[in-house]
Amino acid sequence: MEYYPLEIKKINFSIEKQLCIFFHDLIQNRDDLFFHPHPFTSEYAKIISYYSGEDLYYVLTEKNAILGYAMLRGWDEGYEIPSLGIIIHYTVRNRGFGKLFMTFLHHAAKMKGAKKIRLKVHPSNKKAIQLYQNLGYVFNDMEKTELIGFYDYRK
Repeated sequence: MEYYPLEIKKINFSIEKQLCIFFHDLIQNRDDLFFHPHPFTSEYAKIISYYSGEDLYYVLTEKNAILGYAMLRGWDEGYEIPSLGIIIHYTVRNRGFGKLFMTFLHHAAKMKGAKKIRLKVHPSNKKAIQLYQNLGYVFNDMEKTELIGFYDYRK
């Protein structure tokens, strides 16, 4: 069995095609029902691939395949607390990639000066909630149908 190293890459134009495939897979698996930070279209993949603002967009890859997609957004709109969004491809879930990627995202946000991180999660997504709580997120609020959690670096 050949081994390919995992990589976390900031999204750029060279990843557009793989990002389109990843977005298509999300829709096919109906993951867009609970993870919907933006449209999962080829047009939006292009926008993200050529994006150059303050927000951060990353992929977790193995060889040329995207295993996970994540973002830290809100800086462009002037928020001090970025919102984190993450999804792992359904074929590789429950293998520790979410925790690995989240740890990286925490460091990336801290390097940009964030004191806290915010995220939303559907209450039925028990595995994600457990991961987030194990990483130190505290859930006290709801927005529409989703729980709101905060990770505080000062704790």
